[in-house]
Amino acid sequence: MPRDVLHLLPGDGSIGAAVVTDQRVHGVMFTGSTAVARLIQEQLAERLTPSGQPVPLIAETGGLNAMIVDSSALAEQVVGDVIASAFDSAGQRCSALRILCLQQEIADRTLAMLKGAMREIEVGNPDRLAVDVGPVITAEAQRNIRDHIATMRARGHAVEELALPPALAHGTFVAPTIIEIDRIADVEREVFGPALHVLRHARQDLDRLVADINRSGYGLTFGLHSRIDETIARVTGRIRAGNIYVNRNIIGAVVGVQPFGGRGLSGTGPKAGGPLYLERLLAKPPRTALSGIAAGVPATTTTQAYVAWLRTQGRVAEAQKCADFLSRSALGTSIVLPGPVGERNIYTLRPRGRIAALARTETGLLVQIGAIFATGNHAMIETGNVTRMALEGLPPAVAAHVSIVDTIDDVTGLEAVLFEGEAAALFALNCRLAERNGPIVQVQAARLDSAARGDDYDLNGLLQECSISTNTAAAGGNASLMAIE
Repeated sequence: MPRDVLHLLPGDGSIGAAVVTDQRVHGVMFTGSTAVARLIQEQLAERLTPSGQPVPLIAETGGLNAMIVDSSALAEQVVGDVIASAFDSAGQRCSALRILCLQQEIADRTLAMLKGAMREIEVGNPDRLAVDVGPVITAEAQRNIRDHIATMRARGHAVEELALPPALAHGTFVAPTIIEIDRIADVEREVFGPALHVLRHARQDLDRLVADINRSGYGLTFGLHSRIDETIARVTGRIRAGNIYVNRNIIGAVVGVQPFGGRGLSGTGPKAGGPLYLERLLAKPPRTALSGIAAGVPATTTTQAYVAWLRTQGRVAEAQKCADFLSRSALGTSIVLPGPVGERNIYTLRPRGRIAALARTETGLLVQIGAIFATGNHAMIETGNVTRMALEGLPPAVAAHVSIVDTIDDVTGLEAVLFEGEAAALFALNCRLAERNGPIVQVQAARLDSAARGDDYDLNGLLQECSISTNTAAAGGNASLMAIE
């Protein structure tokens, strides 16, 4: 690498702020808190790249990472994986386990084993091989974690802390701690340290539990311990997390094996170590579905019906453009990545969800809708956008995938925006989105003279990457449990 390309600038937040606000910076990759990522978004909203696009921001932020354990799981394996996931590195991993959900029938036994294992943890100076858990990074971090534990105890939650020896009184050590909670919402923020929250749940409430985890807004890592294939398929298909781990710990993602990164409050994507990462830094996205990877088979019914309707309306050019989107969409891609023996690692591409279509022209809007449909997403259009009149007479089956809203500012779960218009309007849109609460919403912009071609829309940016890592060598197997409901 040329010496004048890579620069390391150690320092506090003022260093990063100076770099981010420099007009010559045309892309930012950030790892840290969600709050700081939002500040970076606000700063980047004030300018565009030379190609007229919003400045790319790849943010990998925190997680309220959960693990669900059902009654078929092997308790000994669960305990080992939980200890590693929650307390390795003193819980100072963005992928670390924060909420353990135990099915009621096995909660008492598993929790007793977990507390016993926790009492065997050695806390101290990590330069000793016998030490399992070292200090947290700063005195401020120590204070924040201890304040959280004290707050949970004051609210009446059962708390069990590992006793620390007197010799550790002068360092920034935090004792590994287990806090029992009643619901996912009891954990209001990410606690970046060795504090594990434990929730008991009924088996019949599994779907509601998954929905509650999704409702937290975070979506970095997720774990599931079960030997029932039906449960595994049911949960992994519904959870909204970037990295899913089955019958193993949820830390230590390997580049090229488990591409890493989340969604929602946990990051913008694309995944580090994944095939889309470098593409995010290009001024013009490639037209291929995925670099070196064959596309999947998209769910084509909606798009095909939409293309057919466009043709009946005399919108031949727009229909052709949308048909082209469908042929290039990587929706449905599922690839088995090489990894360790006894482990299966699958990389998949799923729809993101709600995508806003903001266009100045009818042609621009129709093309945007085609891109949204071709990637399996749901289109959101503002009431005040007069170009939506071009959608009158849309077949009901297609119209079901379009929502008309007063303003996208109030849309919950908005994942991205497709924009067509002038630079001034794009600036205004960027500022609006930067003021929203919740996840960072990214914009893809098309110039008025290119909207009909749709050349500026990156279909891969409308898809959600998901990595599923399964321990296929989990003790006990599942052959006798596959039919259990």
